[in-house]
Amino acid sequence: MKNILIFGAGNIGRSFIGQIFSRSGFEIVFIDVDDNLISLLNKEKGYTVIIKESEVPDEELHISPVRAINGRDQDLVISEIVKADYIATSIGKNALPKIFNLLAEGIEERKNPIDIIIAENLTEGANFFREGLFPFLKDKNSVNKIGLIETSIGKMVPITSKENIEENPLTVYAEAYNTLIVDKDGFITSFPDVPFIKGVSPIKAYVERKLYIHNLGHAATAYLGYDYNPNLTYIWEVLEDKTIYNKVENLMMESGKALRARYPKVFSKQDIKDHVSDLLHRFKNRNLKDTIHRVGRDLLRKLEPEDRLLGGYELIHSNSGNEIIIKEVIEKALIFKKADENGKMMQTDTNFHKSLDIISSLVSRHLLFMKD
Repeated sequence: MKNILIFGAGNIGRSFIGQIFSRSGFEIVFIDVDDNLISLLNKEKGYTVIIKESEVPDEELHISPVRAINGRDQDLVISEIVKADYIATSIGKNALPKIFNLLAEGIEERKNPIDIIIAENLTEGANFFREGLFPFLKDKNSVNKIGLIETSIGKMVPITSKENIEENPLTVYAEAYNTLIVDKDGFITSFPDVPFIKGVSPIKAYVERKLYIHNLGHAATAYLGYDYNPNLTYIWEVLEDKTIYNKVENLMMESGKALRARYPKVFSKQDIKDHVSDLLHRFKNRNLKDTIHRVGRDLLRKLEPEDRLLGGYELIHSNSGNEIIIKEVIEKALIFKKADENGKMMQTDTNFHKSLDIISSLVSRHLLFMKD
């Protein structure tokens, strides 16, 4: 039996990457640092994914066989890298540098090449790995043994509630969408025999489509919705308002128009229209219970120059598109303060707003001083 070694047994790692490879006959080996999760996965040798769709009963998928390795056991991690048929990462951009040295050691001990599926919300993921991983390789020829596979992660996975975690820590929830878009040109071994994987080229077009249509539309829903009614909880509730629905749809289509201009051989007008329609239908999935807090949080990242908001503005602006809605969304993002189910904002968002308040106060004082 072939296996895939997955760094990160979180929501995407379990509900998406582990799930699609397991259903294609692979053994799943997770590497994580959550001692309790590792213990439970090894005890049960599997876990459950519950698929949530509107107006249909939940579908339960049992994923096995599964093993889990403690990421702190470096020797064991390296030995698993040596034996793996494929490797995937799903731990987030900030955590990736912590594993580059282990990946390098394991790859250099391998006799055969290995493909690494970068299952992260990360633009230019292959370059990120080249810059972070390759310096750890003692034998520079080892770079020829590594395939770096960028992806576009479109599956929506909500935050698991505290009650659900306490009831069953091994259960994760997700929508039915199950297509992993990958860079078909990145593989140096064989393309995985997994029907849920779609190989595309150029991958950059699909990464930008995810960022500037899916992510932008999702975020716009959260920010416009919070401004419309701060007491709403779920994304689907926001889209019940026809005015907001139309704004989000128009914004996604405007961004899609700009992407068609940038990639005329990749996307047609109908492609974009169908994609936007499908996304809005998925955003309205009531049973998924995706929250406004989850979708809108992490403002510092989402307001980075090349991320969904400012990057989306630049994309639309460069195509001489209609900038009215994207400007409004950015304004609403700056006042977004939606808390989670426990009444707490993400700490970085709290810090962000404190900084804005300080800047606003300083500017006001300066203007008052100039007036005097």
